[in-house]
Amino acid sequence: MSNYNYSETVEYLLDWYASNARILPWRENPQPYFVWISEIMLQQTRVETVKTYFDRFIIEFPTLKDLAESSEERLLKVWEGLGYYNRAKNMQKTAKLVMDVFDGQLPADHLKLRALPGVGTYTARAIASIAFQIPVASIDGNVLRVMKRVSGSFDNVTKEKVRRELEEDLTEIIPKEKPGDFNQAVMELGALVCLPNGKPLCEACPLMHMCKAFKQGDQMKIPVKDEKKPRKIEERTVYILECDGRYALNKRPEKGLLAGMWEFPGSEGKGTVRDVKNWVRMQQGANSEEKVIFNIEDFGSYRHVFSHIEWFMTGYYVKLAKPIGGFEYVSVEAIEKDFAIPAAFAPYLQKIHEISGMSVIE
Repeated sequence: MSNYNYSETVEYLLDWYASNARILPWRENPQPYFVWISEIMLQQTRVETVKTYFDRFIIEFPTLKDLAESSEERLLKVWEGLGYYNRAKNMQKTAKLVMDVFDGQLPADHLKLRALPGVGTYTARAIASIAFQIPVASIDGNVLRVMKRVSGSFDNVTKEKVRRELEEDLTEIIPKEKPGDFNQAVMELGALVCLPNGKPLCEACPLMHMCKAFKQGDQMKIPVKDEKKPRKIEERTVYILECDGRYALNKRPEKGLLAGMWEFPGSEGKGTVRDVKNWVRMQQGANSEEKVIFNIEDFGSYRHVFSHIEWFMTGYYVKLAKPIGGFEYVSVEAIEKDFAIPAAFAPYLQKIHEISGMSVIE
């Protein structure tokens, strides 16, 4: 436990939240399944992005049972564009487990929720408080930022001890009749007012009068964090192979980055047209003299940022006389309907749509 008493924040936060909370589909109908789906989607993803995906997801999988019984391919296609695909895979593992062990109902117990695949401490406590009104505090980056500024604390928020201590402090003062509203109020304040990047909107904050960071002019110094390690840079060449209106797709290994996802074939390094020709020859068989390339076109260079890696991609469109390699050749319509393509390849998928004259389905 820390020396700071956060109890004075409760009334101000609840009053502010009652007037300022965004209208979100999972708030309008906070049944456990909806809350769980939203919390998983919101991990590392902005609320405005999640709203559209949430609606689409619930239309496709209206119940936990529907999710449990879906094929993984269909699930990943519906999830396409949200990234971090292991979140979706873990959701399906959880859905199947809940069907088998908990009779199809998410357990109303934050410790049992925490034991489910892909459900961390924050997520378990968020679901417990919002869906089941269990008085436990859930601590995410927004909550850490708001409360550390209010208390004027220079504790390093990347330390697990600091996170646990705040969890204990807020669980002590969380209102038992409105635990979900309290947790969401702090998170909402962090998202809309006590901003993570740039100057916070202190004049709009209901806690300004008690905020030590504001009084001391330390808003931009708090919260204290470890410096992030620089991302690993990887250069890649992407091959958009077309044969008779069908495009080559390759399935990635079942472990590692984008595990089990479909992608356009590629190789490491920044390739030239000559490198493309050599690569095609290797896919044919090094001794083959048959000419299978009708045309090669530069499809541009793009950068995609993952959490710990940055890809710098150079793409080439290759028109083929016949299929090469052990790839799956599929139509644009099939890609759009059935194959989940990671967002990293979205610029090249857009190029394919332009070539085919087919508009992208939103």
